[in-house]
Amino acid sequence: MKRFPSILAVMCGVLLQAPLSPGASPVTEDVKYQRVFDEAVDKGLSFLARSQAKDGSMGGPETPALTSLAVMAFLARGYTPGLPPYGEAINRGVDFILSVKAPEGHLMGRSGQMYSHNISCLMLSEVSGMLDPERQARVDAVLPRAIQITLAAQDVKKDDPFAGGWQYQPNSASSDISHSGWALAALRSARNNGAPVPKEAVDKAVKFILRCRTSDGGFAYQPGGGPNLARTGIGLLCMELAGRHRDEVTLKAGEVIRKTFSASALNQETEKYYALYYTANGMFQLGGPEWEAFSPVLYDTILGMQSADGSWPTGGGYAPNPQYSTSMAILALSVSYRQLPIYQR
Repeated sequence: MKRFPSILAVMCGVLLQAPLSPGASPVTEDVKYQRVFDEAVDKGLSFLARSQAKDGSMGGPETPALTSLAVMAFLARGYTPGLPPYGEAINRGVDFILSVKAPEGHLMGRSGQMYSHNISCLMLSEVSGMLDPERQARVDAVLPRAIQITLAAQDVKKDDPFAGGWQYQPNSASSDISHSGWALAALRSARNNGAPVPKEAVDKAVKFILRCRTSDGGFAYQPGGGPNLARTGIGLLCMELAGRHRDEVTLKAGEVIRKTFSASALNQETEKYYALYYTANGMFQLGGPEWEAFSPVLYDTILGMQSADGSWPTGGGYAPNPQYSTSMAILALSVSYRQLPIYQR
């Protein structure tokens, strides 16, 4: 399949705007936290590196998503493939994801779910352009087909409330905001890298996400459902990634998160680390006074959860192992480093 056009040019532009270097300064409003969360993130990454299996997987080979999240955690701190101290860990993680490609092109691995496929698509798109020529060629062969599978899954015939979204299987006739959030991020990242992702696909996804909006300005798992922190964070981030920056929808979602988020509220969440990841990234994209008010509570909450060995403990819904919880906590804690291209403001 044809290589994505202009990937190298796009990535060079990103590098010029935000150099990928460990310890890069966070945005101005977060400077007072820099030393504390530098240390916390570094301890977490050390834990992940020690946990990596020989085959490159993180948290078990059954679910490629866990490895992709860990790779993105290293990238979020500014570490790059092939360079010490974590370049080889990144390369082995990429190699593992490339090894799980099915003959038909999906990246679901043995989990058999679109979570793994779209999170792995997102990771490969984010790391593309940073790799050595041999790995880059392998990514160039795998990623376009994988993105086409995501696009085809969106076009499966669905009832009107679910049109434009995604769910567990490529042929699912339903949709939910959780799967759709990862799919939209993967498509947005690929489109940023020059992949032929139709604007109409993003527009259709946005329409589905908006159908999940609730009367209070939050977001539900599916149209007609109730909101929580994680789902509202997904809705906010999706709208921001789709260009709806600080409009009525995103400002209202940000207000809901700012008023709702606390350590005690987080413990009531069905998916605690999901809520951390999505509220952090969504609120950072929203920026402004909303982020300034929210970020100290976010940082204090995450930092207070870390274990002595550098990991974040499991618990709170889906958290199968500390590799998952640690990756999600790092990705939430490191938003203001602005190293992952998809999440730069």
